[in-house]
Amino acid sequence: MIHFILGGARSGKSSFAEQQVLKRAICHKKQAIYIATASAIDAEMENRIAKHQHDRDDNWQLIECPLALNNALAELNNDNIYLLDCLTLWLNNQLYSQRKSTSSEQRQYLQVKIEQLLQSLSALTVDIFIVSNEVGLGVIPLGESTRLYVDYCGWLNQGVAKLADKVTLITAGIPLVIKDTVDN
Repeated sequence: MIHFILGGARSGKSSFAEQQVLKRAICHKKQAIYIATASAIDAEMENRIAKHQHDRDDNWQLIECPLALNNALAELNNDNIYLLDCLTLWLNNQLYSQRKSTSSEQRQYLQVKIEQLLQSLSALTVDIFIVSNEVGLGVIPLGESTRLYVDYCGWLNQGVAKLADKVTLITAGIPLVIKDTVDN
């Protein structure tokens, strides 16, 4: 089961996802595993990561996976319930890894990485909750690289939403289910 959770910055999406994972893990007597994609590239990001870690209780195991997400997904098993937080940071890490490439090379690289990720997700047989930012609701950003990032975030989110069994949009801390094919 893939439950895809979208929302804007500080919408409450991570907290919602964490609660859902813990509830399911307790119900099914499984371990909650947090797959983190964030990279501490500066002091502000270090503080954000520390806050996320502090907000979680000790019931979580952690897998740090800023780039090689497909490898991590291939190792998942049904003894656990997973939370992947978040896809937009993973995409940012992918784009940053190609910062010296041309725009055309970056586009090709991101397309391949997204296709690989979608293939990996479609092969999963585990329960996974996936968090991503909805970045396409605001002003069109200035700068080619920022527009490139926003475009590929949108395409990534569309691809995951298509695969997902359930999609929830979080706005102001309030969940709105926009897709649900899960039998409860």
